[in-house]
Amino acid sequence: MLKNSGIPDAIAEAMIQRGYEKLTPVQEEVIKKNYSGLDLLVSAQTGSGKTIAFGFSIVENILGKDTYFKKSKLPQALIIVPTRELALQVKNELTWFLESCDAKIISCVGGMDIRAEKRNLEMKPNIVVGTPGRLRDHIEGQKLKLQDIKTVVLDEADEMLDMGFKEDLEAILDTTPEEKQTLMFSATVPKTIAKLAKDYQKDAVRITIGKSNAQHVDIEYKAFKIVSSDQENAIINTLRYYEATNSIIFCATRMAVNHMTSRLTNRGISAVALSGELSQNERNMALQAMRSSKARVCVATDVAARGLDLPNLDLVIHADIPRTSDTLLHRSGRTGRAGRKGVCVILVPQNRNRTAERLFGQANIKPHWTLPPTREEILIEDKKRILENKIFEDPIEAEEQDFVDELISKKTINQLAVAYYRLVSKDLSVPEDLKNPSDKRDKNSQNSTFTKSVWFELSVGRDDTAEPRWLVAMLCKAGNLSKRDIGSIKIQTKVTYVEISEQTSNSLLKFVNDKKPIERHIMVKLLKNPPKLDRATSQPSQNKKRRSSKLFLKDKDEEGLNKPKNIDFKGKRKSDRWKKIEKRTKPGSDTSKLSKDKKNNKRSKKIRVKNKKSKMSD
Repeated sequence: MLKNSGIPDAIAEAMIQRGYEKLTPVQEEVIKKNYSGLDLLVSAQTGSGKTIAFGFSIVENILGKDTYFKKSKLPQALIIVPTRELALQVKNELTWFLESCDAKIISCVGGMDIRAEKRNLEMKPNIVVGTPGRLRDHIEGQKLKLQDIKTVVLDEADEMLDMGFKEDLEAILDTTPEEKQTLMFSATVPKTIAKLAKDYQKDAVRITIGKSNAQHVDIEYKAFKIVSSDQENAIINTLRYYEATNSIIFCATRMAVNHMTSRLTNRGISAVALSGELSQNERNMALQAMRSSKARVCVATDVAARGLDLPNLDLVIHADIPRTSDTLLHRSGRTGRAGRKGVCVILVPQNRNRTAERLFGQANIKPHWTLPPTREEILIEDKKRILENKIFEDPIEAEEQDFVDELISKKTINQLAVAYYRLVSKDLSVPEDLKNPSDKRDKNSQNSTFTKSVWFELSVGRDDTAEPRWLVAMLCKAGNLSKRDIGSIKIQTKVTYVEISEQTSNSLLKFVNDKKPIERHIMVKLLKNPPKLDRATSQPSQNKKRRSSKLFLKDKDEEGLNKPKNIDFKGKRKSDRWKKIEKRTKPGSDTSKLSKDKKNNKRSKKIRVKNKKSKMSD
């Protein structure tokens, strides 16, 4: 199909070797139509194969009927992109695409050795790919001369304007010849892009691939309702459920990126961080780890990942809700590229539902609202993946046969199956228990996730500095419980009452029956009925303390006893501002006398003016 699509045979063969079977819609539109030499304004979703599309336009406009690029003193094509990663990616993509044409391509990006770039520019490249800031530096330094440019490409034009490169873009475009082909590619076409196209393009042909702002057909959007405190646990469960070849997690800040990367690494999930504080060498190492499968998860800020293209990226997770619909679309566009399916997950805390719904409406996205994967759902998926593993289809090698026969003779089928399951599962991170955001807690209960419960009494209380956090840890460890199995914890002066789910209460009964301490000297006692709390011995909360102290202060003031200074009769301390106002308005004060003098002066002045007017009239 590629060889009959109007592409030169050598380029079509290169595309076939790279795994291309057919052209994407944007490639078909640009390549098949007769747009040779015309300015184009192309609106297409991220990951639609735009690089190959404008690569073909460059070939058609510069080479014409020629097969190879001719040696030239100055560059003939200029490609401007928003980020370093995208520049290097475009350069690599065009290198194999135009290899048969002997095209010499270089990149000029910030963060790289500028002296090496100057040497590369002196080697007379045919195509220059770069970021706006670095390209402008080379132009002003007289190292990059654009007099012979025939094609200019602005890739991710909307991103460049959003990042504040408008002035740099205008400065670069102003140095290019008037007679040239200008191609603009943008995921969206806001007013700023339309104005830029009007100023620097001549009768541009508008190409829109798919419906404007339509939901990406290759991306499955899901909105996970979570409790705010469960954000990290929800991310871990999502990664475990999908077990994608490559995943990317977007965080709002660099600190969040570093924290999330550490958390995943500690859980045995291979992850790398990508944020603006990294040097170019560190960024390249992180991306290489993803491309070589040494890492499976990239945790990144939005700015650091703009224009990023990772191979086999099947999962995008928005740890924080994006601020704008464009940001949501650009982030999500890291997956579902070039016809490959992908999943995009947005974590939505309880109090951000309306914000998320408004954002989805602006982006014209209709996600599937659901809860994050549970422990049970993840384990089911793990078993499916084991059964569907292609390793079972591989033929037995000759050197393996003897040992296989020995295993079969010495071990049962059950033993072999259990051993295989344990070997496969041992490196998998344990799923987390998540809270249900739809649960409405009982005001008098710390955890109301079960209906039938049993009460236990622990021989430790407030006098022993008992605290829920270490009591929960102790109960979970001793009784092999989870946090969900523990309900209310009522700490009294000498003892503590604990509510345990009836289904899992047997694990604590052994300590009751054997009369053994659950830990050190702490004994457990089973209660037949819910405990009657001793309200008199319970310590009042901090709020109650504050309220009672204010009431006591008010009573004292009303009686006129021991009224502290700077406190009014409502028990509230006066601020310095109100004290100054009170001082100014206090009868007999100097300030009040001054204000009276001013009033008298004004009156006397008015009388004088009135008398003067009456004399003039006479």
